[in-house]
Amino acid sequence: MGRLTVRRRLVTVTRPEPGVPCERRRRVDTLAVEEPLEIRVNGRSVAATVRTPGHDIELAHGLLHGAGIIRHRVDIATARYCAGAVATTPQSTAQNTYNLLDVTVSAGVRIPTDVGDPLPIGSTCGAATLDLVRVAEERSLHQDRTPVSATVLLDLPDLLRERHRDISTIRDIPTAGLFTTDGEVLVVREDISRRNAIDKVIGWALLHDRLPGNGLIVQISGRTSYDIVRRTVLAGIPVLSGVAAPSSLAVELAEDAGLTLVGLVRGDRMNVYTGAHRLTP
Repeated sequence: MGRLTVRRRLVTVTRPEPGVPCERRRRVDTLAVEEPLEIRVNGRSVAATVRTPGHDIELAHGLLHGAGIIRHRVDIATARYCAGAVATTPQSTAQNTYNLLDVTVSAGVRIPTDVGDPLPIGSTCGAATLDLVRVAEERSLHQDRTPVSATVLLDLPDLLRERHRDISTIRDIPTAGLFTTDGEVLVVREDISRRNAIDKVIGWALLHDRLPGNGLIVQISGRTSYDIVRRTVLAGIPVLSGVAAPSSLAVELAEDAGLTLVGLVRGDRMNVYTGAHRLTP
């Protein structure tokens, strides 16, 4: 089984008191692992998802059952991880990344021809890595020099909650908001799905000619996963902030794309996982 947690270096920002510059401190934190999983049936890629490693064979059974490929437990003859993974150096020995699962169905089980791939899939063993969810180079944010105030970021969760109370009577529903770097709220949307809430916000920006979102910030009410990072980067928005900790893959993708990713924004303290160069005192 793959890793369940991973250690990452980050910058913790604390606001001592109003009017005093924020303090920064480098430290190491533990993140929940999020990794892609490719599922192949009889050698053909039929599904790709992102999950916390563990119980992958159960996940494959449930996913294939939901897709209508299997109906019974006996429909799967074997399920095992792909043994070949990409070696990191010519001298190193390739190890199983546990991110690619080979499934062989029993005789007589028909694989539907219309099953598509929800994400781009590699063609070799061990290819289900960050490349599976990497955003296109033209969407890179590395050239975006948008500065953002640490004080504004610390205030955004309260601004999001206040606006959420104004528009909804539903408690604890996932919420996403789009803000300027001055802390001005542009739009707040809610949905039972965090992904849908983000899509609504980005859809608003698209309809109002605010994409690419240079100089904008996305604030969310929960945990940041890779797909929320990916949506933000594709929208050209340089800063993403959440009140909970991001997953490991969210941090990797944010770093790869040049996104400023902030998490655990609570009270007068927050963690900046990537892109701390955009922060101003």
